[in-house]
Amino acid sequence: MSSHDAVLDAPPTDTEAVPTHTDQGDRRRWIALAIVMTAAFMDLVDATIVNIAIPSIERDLGADFGAIQWITAGYALAFAAGLITGGRLGDIYGRKRLFLLGTAGFTVASALCGFAANPEMLVASRLLQGVAAAMMVPQVLSIVHVTFPAHERGKVFGMFGAIVGLGAVSGPLLGALLTQWNIAGLEWRPIFLINLPVGVAGLLLGWKYITESKAPKALKLDLVGVVLVTAALLMLVYPLTRGRELDWPLWGHLMMAGSLVVFGALVAYERYKTRKDGSPLVELSLFRVKSFAAGIAVQLTFGVVLGIFFLVWTLYMQIGLGWSALRAGLTGVPFSIAVSVAAGISVQKLVPRFGRKVLQAGALTMIAGVLCYFFVAGRYGTEIHSWQMVVPLIVMGLGMGLIVAPLTDAVLSEVPKEHAGSASGLINTTGQMGNALGLGLVSVVFFGTIDDERLARVPGEVGAAFTDAFQNALGWAAGVLAVIFLVMFALPAKPRQHLEGGGDEDGDLPAPAPVEKEPALTH
Repeated sequence: MSSHDAVLDAPPTDTEAVPTHTDQGDRRRWIALAIVMTAAFMDLVDATIVNIAIPSIERDLGADFGAIQWITAGYALAFAAGLITGGRLGDIYGRKRLFLLGTAGFTVASALCGFAANPEMLVASRLLQGVAAAMMVPQVLSIVHVTFPAHERGKVFGMFGAIVGLGAVSGPLLGALLTQWNIAGLEWRPIFLINLPVGVAGLLLGWKYITESKAPKALKLDLVGVVLVTAALLMLVYPLTRGRELDWPLWGHLMMAGSLVVFGALVAYERYKTRKDGSPLVELSLFRVKSFAAGIAVQLTFGVVLGIFFLVWTLYMQIGLGWSALRAGLTGVPFSIAVSVAAGISVQKLVPRFGRKVLQAGALTMIAGVLCYFFVAGRYGTEIHSWQMVVPLIVMGLGMGLIVAPLTDAVLSEVPKEHAGSASGLINTTGQMGNALGLGLVSVVFFGTIDDERLARVPGEVGAAFTDAFQNALGWAAGVLAVIFLVMFALPAKPRQHLEGGGDEDGDLPAPAPVEKEPALTH
């Protein structure tokens, strides 16, 4: 190792110093950026690619709807449960080390998914994938923060915004193409196997080019907090996912009620942990900041909406309407493009001028798009064409873009600088938890309106039944979005810092993390 490499690989000082910008150092950090961006892109695509292959998985493995929900919700749940822990492990043991470990685990889990022999193996592999992503993804923004000075982070996070948009567009399309092409007779399996060469390249290049760093203050891992938050999430989501299939047994209701008790125990223990050694898993003092508490509520409920919509949308198009994976993937392109366009405009132009009104306008625009889709689906029934969905999808996409890009910045704007990293982790975790809850609620708002026995007797009514169920889910989504609009009044009128600024005036507040995209079945 050269002396220059030794400098780059040394842990940063207490001020998290950025490596010296020699030509070689400059080249290394941009290569490191490309590596972590590719990993983030891989996670986003993996979250959105699965839903388009659901019918193929269902046919090939004989998976029932309960298993399908776990193939999608399991990833989101494992991701949500592990995000805070993954970020804390990176702070303690080194962000480069955890990034490489997470990338290796994600690659292995992708291989296991691709070679799954039955639904149970695929569900277990997806859970492992979510755990690995929870180790990999939190390190991305930390590595960027250590590697780039504050005045450059605006440009870097602009690139991340483009990556998010590209992931939203390419995930469903790539999933549709890989499934439709049926490469080597593998049907849906290439959607996971494509991660293998990308993951191996990321490991080799990341080992060479990423700078190691740790938190300047020695921290301890809160194992009790990890157990409590994981148990609480499982106790809430598992009964929702299996409830309809098992005719809503008493133990399911008791588990969901018990999850509230466990969440209460988590709060009590985290308070104790804060007093004891100042290393809680969850920094509870953040919730005393009104804008942060409101933002967490928005993030959770918005995640629920996305979790519900993207799964039922796929089931409606591919099973209810009988469309191919490619047709369904292409139908979603206007939505993804609209999200990307609105996200860029909202951050660069609108939020600095109008503040939280942009997010509220996004919520109202999404409601308008959802209601438009409700009308169109009912008007044309099973004879609907892709072009008739374009207008509601564009309106919904524009609304979503106005929310997802500036939301994290608005939530973080009044958070103390020393807690910005912890707050970012909580925001991402809450969004993923909302996704998992939404996916679990699909049993209630979608499948709960479908009479399986009637469909077994009259198979020709599948399209009409799925259309009615889709409209019911859209009605729920519109109602939740209306609640989100009202809660947004608690956000600050204008955020104190914006994503394009890359930090605060002193340059030591990390730029807010982009919101994790939905596992568009949904990530």
